[in-house]
Amino acid sequence: MKVKEITSAIEAYAPLYLQEDYDNAGMQVGNPEQEITGVLLCTDVREPIVDEAIARGFNLVISHHPLIFHGIKKIAGRNYIERIIAKAIKHDITIYCAHTNIDSARGGVSFKMAQKLGLKNVEILSPRQGMLEKLVTYVPTAQASRVEQAMFTAGAGRLGDYDSCSYRLEGQGRYRALEGATPFAGTVGEHHTEPETRVEVLVHKPLMGKVVTAMLKAHPYEEPAFDIIPLDNVDRYSGLGVIGDIEPQPALDFLERVKQAFEVEALRYSGDTGKTVSRIAMCGGAGAEFTSLALARHAQVYITGDLKYHEFMGNEDSIILADIGHYESEHYTKEIFLDIIRQKIPNFAVAFASNEKNQVKYL
Repeated sequence: MKVKEITSAIEAYAPLYLQEDYDNAGMQVGNPEQEITGVLLCTDVREPIVDEAIARGFNLVISHHPLIFHGIKKIAGRNYIERIIAKAIKHDITIYCAHTNIDSARGGVSFKMAQKLGLKNVEILSPRQGMLEKLVTYVPTAQASRVEQAMFTAGAGRLGDYDSCSYRLEGQGRYRALEGATPFAGTVGEHHTEPETRVEVLVHKPLMGKVVTAMLKAHPYEEPAFDIIPLDNVDRYSGLGVIGDIEPQPALDFLERVKQAFEVEALRYSGDTGKTVSRIAMCGGAGAEFTSLALARHAQVYITGDLKYHEFMGNEDSIILADIGHYESEHYTKEIFLDIIRQKIPNFAVAFASNEKNQVKYL
């Protein structure tokens, strides 16, 4: 089993094009062609975790947070990042991360949080918009299925729990081949009418180049006609945060459940805890920016991390804001990685890092 086989499985679940512009998800250190001896899973790549990988004979470390976030000009051991990079290279250890791409993936970090609390009717809190484009091409009817399948294989036509999605419309293509052309059908210099099928597929923007290339390669015409149409549609299957429902219960009881579910030592909150709650929003990591969206979607509690003092203010009568901590909201991401790997290779050496712990302490 090579590194790229594992990372490809993760990227099929959480494509890199879902990461935020500021992020640096993906391969951090190492060689995708390297044979894997074992996989160590963690939230943050720290020196003790790399030491653990070396001691256990594991040569792939998969983390949620990137080790390399900003540009590095020197590797001189001046900080923990440079020391880890040097040690990983010395011991042939590959480091890979899935960060905001797995935050935005369906079934990603916030979905795992929802699972821990037993939320029902779970939807994405802030769906992505403008991620889709429509590719339309016109193909001789007999070759339409071949061209359509080439586009599907390249990643087109996928929506939620469905793939191979397309729309077809029969019609006639008309053209005249000029001198120098070698037409698939018709004769040079003569007007020709060909039974054609209009094929439409939806494509995620970052995949459009790959899909167009596959379409052109499979298309029988020398000069295929095609349109790329930008869409402002909301993609309900990717985005940040989630919202869902629980059985109505006293707010304080629910916050106690939150503490237990996420192993929280101290929970900061604001709002009226004397009421009953049933509509819950949450976002792993730092999600203060989605408070207004949680309100707009009628959440009674919003759970996230890294809320600043003033971000607790202004909506105390409308919503309970609960800050459970950045690490606490995301450390179960390791379980997502484990599930992905186990589905691909059930009997492979994969483990959670035993040295994993929150670096923020509470008195």
